[in-house]
Amino acid sequence: MFAAGYRQISMSREAKEENQDTNHIEINDSEVKESNSPPIPEQQSQVPGQADEEPEFVETEPEEEEQLPPPNPAELKELRQQAAKAQEFYDRLQRQVAEADNLRKRLAKEKQDAVRYANESLIERLLPTMDSFEMAMSAVRNVDESTIDSLKTGIEMVHTQLKRTLEEVGLVEIDATGLAFDPSQHEAVSRKKTDEAEEGTVIEQPRKGYRLKDRLLRAASVVVAAPSGNAEEAN
Repeated sequence: MFAAGYRQISMSREAKEENQDTNHIEINDSEVKESNSPPIPEQQSQVPGQADEEPEFVETEPEEEEQLPPPNPAELKELRQQAAKAQEFYDRLQRQVAEADNLRKRLAKEKQDAVRYANESLIERLLPTMDSFEMAMSAVRNVDESTIDSLKTGIEMVHTQLKRTLEEVGLVEIDATGLAFDPSQHEAVSRKKTDEAEEGTVIEQPRKGYRLKDRLLRAASVVVAAPSGNAEEAN
């Protein structure tokens, strides 16, 4: 009996040791699992006021247009009168614009015609002179001793007629003979020593000069007198 009791005590002791080993293994396994599990991230603490606040959208109701009352008969009549006046002014403006455009075109054409036919009046004045020249040329073809004097008279008449026509349009002849030399009106072609005139005086005029009213068209070609002692004739 003593031996049987001792065996039971030893078996119970072994069973306790096995249970302790099993518990130790389970604890080690749980520690391994806990060590292999990913760490839980710590929540970052947010400071009040630093977080992004989303803008709040406030819905606004559309403003209602003010509803005007319908016009009364007097106002309606006045509106019709104003519309009629506006239409009248618009029609008048259109007519004025069309008239201004036509006037601009007409003035442009008149200006172009004036430039193209600027010498029309002068040519009309010269036509009688042209007729006289043609008559003189016809007389020259049948000239004889008895018609020399009449031909000379006819040519003088044609020259006088042409000169008078040009004077009527503003042509002025420059006659510088006997006058002092004027560079603004005369063109000196030579100097001639002489004792009959003072130095600087025009003694001959090979070609006449002309002015159109106050404008010089052609200077007169002149020969100017020079003292006979110290000047030589120079061309």
